[in-house]
Amino acid sequence: MVLPFNDSISAYARPVTVGNRVFDALRQAIVQLQLRPGDPLSEAEMARQFGVSRQPVREAFIKLAEVGLVEIRPQRGTSVVMISRREVENARFIREAIEVAVARKAATEAASSHHDILDRLIERQRAANAAGDHADFLRLDEAFHQAIAQAADCDHAWRLLENLKAQMDRVRYLSLSDATPIETLIEQHAVIANAIRRHDPDAVEAGMHQHLSEILTSLPKLAIAHAEWFVD
Repeated sequence: MVLPFNDSISAYARPVTVGNRVFDALRQAIVQLQLRPGDPLSEAEMARQFGVSRQPVREAFIKLAEVGLVEIRPQRGTSVVMISRREVENARFIREAIEVAVARKAATEAASSHHDILDRLIERQRAANAAGDHADFLRLDEAFHQAIAQAADCDHAWRLLENLKAQMDRVRYLSLSDATPIETLIEQHAVIANAIRRHDPDAVEAGMHQHLSEILTSLPKLAIAHAEWFVD
């Protein structure tokens, strides 16, 4: 498997270092299930594929372990962690608490330029869906939520969420084809964007609650359909 460096739309203001580029590429490969739960990861093999020394790969493995995507076992090797239903549910709960507050703030502080950005992202999401490009939709979904944080001047909150939701992201990617229709997610984004444009924080909160609860419907179905990847 070749894992090229990619410019991740979700990489938020991180310094451009070799280690961070390896981290972003591996995180994307794990989220998009190119590297699947339980797969072993070889430091030497990753260094060969990326054309780098082993040191930045080792640094990336450590960061991936910190966000709960890989497990490093001394003398036994490194592997992609299984998907924990409990961790996904806990992450969703915390994410909702933070992101609802951020979205309410965006409803009162967003400028017209922020409204335009959200609208353009929704149009690009529709185009990605029409093209059947799930990976592109996932990146644009990430950009939409990031743009709301920017509109609320809550950059730090988004950086916290990026690490918190690592386990959620694999389930979100699975759900695009197996559970939640992408059209549903896009229309939920449109409801949230319109509420922000109207400066209606209560409607934004209701829309975000509904949107971030979608995974609770998908999760049990996915855990059954892909039982070999799930624990708990």
